[in-house]
Amino acid sequence: MAMEPRAPEAATVRRFAGMLRQAHRVVAFTGAGMSTESGLPDFRSAGGLWKQSRRFEELASVDALEHEYAEFVEFYRWRIRMLRSFRPNAGHEILAQWQRQGRVHRVVTQNVDGFHERAGSTDVLLLHGTLRRVHCVECGRSQSSDAFLEPEGTRCSTCRGKMRPSVVLFGEALDSATLHNSFQEVTAADLVIVLGSSLVVSPANLLPEAAAQAGAQLAIVNRERTLLSHLFHMELRASIGPTLKAMDRALG
Repeated sequence: MAMEPRAPEAATVRRFAGMLRQAHRVVAFTGAGMSTESGLPDFRSAGGLWKQSRRFEELASVDALEHEYAEFVEFYRWRIRMLRSFRPNAGHEILAQWQRQGRVHRVVTQNVDGFHERAGSTDVLLLHGTLRRVHCVECGRSQSSDAFLEPEGTRCSTCRGKMRPSVVLFGEALDSATLHNSFQEVTAADLVIVLGSSLVVSPANLLPEAAAQAGAQLAIVNRERTLLSHLFHMELRASIGPTLKAMDRALG
């Protein structure tokens, strides 16, 4: 069930909207809180799926891909099917709208659900990869994750290698080019807006610090305080969708 929406006070919204209006280059950085407002279960927070069963973390790993492939497949088939039950929320849609309007230059996300793209955002930097695609571990052949759900979808049609979701597994490093481009984007921005991230996962949590060191203003909308709260010029403990909707109205 989606979280009960909360929005900040009108004066705070106007100040936040003013920061966005005055900025010339804006980057949005999103985390799990962006997706939980669509009702998607969280895997990391207190009460999240990985806290309920450590088995989830074990199956989302290189070790499972190599040594427990049947269980790995079933786990990721379950995750891919789960995404079909949910859709982008107002926060995703407003970010996509702001990108079309030129208010937001780029979206960087820790999420793998593809909701930003489904909402219409383009050139999204996917720090942890995506569940929308799968690829062969041998030849690299890539295709839609829908094929992974088919009986023969776990083997590459070209070389018969194992197919796997195009996400970053435990035991793997983030894609170096994506990480490099993400740091370039936030250090070139004059405003970075963090949406729904606890900022505890490294190296993604280094992005706000890099932006601050480069002179950007920082704002965050998150339900809880983070360990990096001291970096932010504005911190809103509120729901993302209602906050961005209120900001959009204030922008006119």
